[in-house]
Amino acid sequence: MCPSGRRTAERIEHAAQAALSRVNNLTQSILAKAFRGELTADWRAANPDLISGENSAEALLARIKAERDKVKPTKKAKAG
Repeated sequence: MCPSGRRTAERIEHAAQAALSRVNNLTQSILAKAFRGELTADWRAANPDLISGENSAEALLARIKAERDKVKPTKKAKAG
């Protein structure tokens, strides 16, 4: 890979890592609010983008399952 291509790849990777960090922080913040009982109907009405689409409970659970499946060891078939 040429040096400029490597720099581009590094910038993209850095941006992706920064975005992932922001998502993780947002997720933790929302969970903390949920456990403190702060996710009221008023909060949900003011923040529909934080609880729908890719941020819906269903989507978050699907991502958690996918992450768990990635780290789960695969079972090897026994030689018979």
